[in-house]
Amino acid sequence: MIGKLSGILIEKNPPQVLVDCHGVGYEVDVPMSTFYNLPATGENVSLLTHFVVREDAQILYGFASQEERAAFRQLIKISGVGPRMALGVLSGLSVAELAQAIALQEAGRLVKIPGIGKKTAERLLLELKGKMGSDLGLSASTATHSTHNDIMQALMALGYSDKEATLAFKQLPADVTVSDGIKQALKALAK
Repeated sequence: MIGKLSGILIEKNPPQVLVDCHGVGYEVDVPMSTFYNLPATGENVSLLTHFVVREDAQILYGFASQEERAAFRQLIKISGVGPRMALGVLSGLSVAELAQAIALQEAGRLVKIPGIGKKTAERLLLELKGKMGSDLGLSASTATHSTHNDIMQALMALGYSDKEATLAFKQLPADVTVSDGIKQALKALAK
């Protein structure tokens, strides 16, 4: 029903903003990625929106880009994922990061978002596979993905944090085998 709002930004109270459109103030819930890119209060703002009507409320969600809104709409189609959880996902990951996590089937990135458990993350990856990520050209070859996953899991199984494992993995050559990758990563982490 309401697809876009353009007006003056009156208030910013995360995750909600108030936009004055010719004398009518619209309360709009936005993901933090959009919130951080908003202009100062009193300035003009334009948001793409998604309008949700429930039995007890009518809520307007706003987005800075078409990609964010499309990702939000894909997320809320999934059983058990409501608008609040979808906003949380988009606040925790950019659309590109979400698409990459889907393409590489990395549940660990989604689990870090508050309110997303392991089962929900796996369901999101399963439901969104092929709907998001591949269209952005982020899908990796199966061999590279498998090698990357195996090295990362081995490092985390040895007690290294996700951050340490990622840093060590970035220093490896692209065509490394799993066993050589683990050895080289352990040498890098030992320094």
